[in-house]
Amino acid sequence: MDLIKTVAKKKKYMIWPVVLVAGVVILKMTLLAPSKVKVVSVEKRDLTAQVYGNGTVEAKVVVGVSSKITGRIVQLYADQGDQVKRGQLLAKLENDDFRHQEQQSEAGLSKSAASLNVEQANLQKARTNLVLAEKNAQRFKTLADKNLVSKLEAEQYETACQVAREEVTRSSAAVEAVRMEQQAGRAGVGFAKSKVADTRIYAPQDGIIITRDLETGATVAPGLSIFTMADPRTIWVKANVDESQLKGVAVGGKALITLRSVPSGQLSGQVARLGHQSDRVTEELEVDVAFTEPLKNFRLGEQSDVYIVSGMKKDAASLPAATLVTKDKKRGVWLVNNGKLAFREVTVGIVDRRGFTEIESGLNAGERVVSAPSPVMATFREGMKVRVAQ
Repeated sequence: MDLIKTVAKKKKYMIWPVVLVAGVVILKMTLLAPSKVKVVSVEKRDLTAQVYGNGTVEAKVVVGVSSKITGRIVQLYADQGDQVKRGQLLAKLENDDFRHQEQQSEAGLSKSAASLNVEQANLQKARTNLVLAEKNAQRFKTLADKNLVSKLEAEQYETACQVAREEVTRSSAAVEAVRMEQQAGRAGVGFAKSKVADTRIYAPQDGIIITRDLETGATVAPGLSIFTMADPRTIWVKANVDESQLKGVAVGGKALITLRSVPSGQLSGQVARLGHQSDRVTEELEVDVAFTEPLKNFRLGEQSDVYIVSGMKKDAASLPAATLVTKDKKRGVWLVNNGKLAFREVTVGIVDRRGFTEIESGLNAGERVVSAPSPVMATFREGMKVRVAQ
């Protein structure tokens, strides 16, 4: 009996070392175990570098449709949102006064035409009288030289001839005066007709009416806009791009445009114009990006996101962007060598929006690079033990 009790006591003391050893093993395998990390290798991919810019939809050409004259609007033929063609009638002004002026000018021109006929007839008559007077003067001068008639009578016919010449001169001047009057009358008619024509407002170009600024009954003055219109072919996005991201951005470069009204879709475009003066406060440059296909429905001022292609590479060695870290102002990655972390500086190239970065140099084929969330990567130290997750 005593033997049994002695053996039981010895077993009780022997179990504690076993429990202690098991606890240490469990701690090493859990809390004290090296962190598990995933690793990736450099792969070749087609990469596209894109520069982001935020802007608004604007029109390169915005035209204000106004009147040349002052008048009251009696009819409008277009409204906001209408698509119009060049030469299409948009508005009509009151034109009664101008019509009366046109009729008066035409009547004056008709009167001048009648006066011209009269004066031309008088000129023809004066020329006929002059021919007769010249013949009589010559005849009586010959007779006077032969003493067949008196010199006084010959001088009377000479005087009549001179009067006939003066009459021809006066009639010619009268005809010329009427012709000048007629020319002025034609100019007056043309002016009156132009005033009548100015009461009809036509579209200066193809486009869409953006705003209708006046309504029927309003009095319009020269230069006061009745409509504002824009050409859909000149619609683009005025994007603001950070100066530090402008490398590779050039006129003609491809771009993708996302409108706030259609956040799920992207429209193709190209860089149409680069600004030459940056904003001194925001340090951004204005880049105008045109749509490849003109927008059918657009809203000037709509917020837009633009991604401009600044570079492309085929089969470029690359890694997921999340694998790259900055250590001591150096860009690099963490490698796993014999279960320990080692920092390796690399040279990076273009960055793809899909989450990949080109590796130009610093890594050899087959080397394993750690991939982990940023908070975890921030805890990594040189020589730190890790386990590669299978």
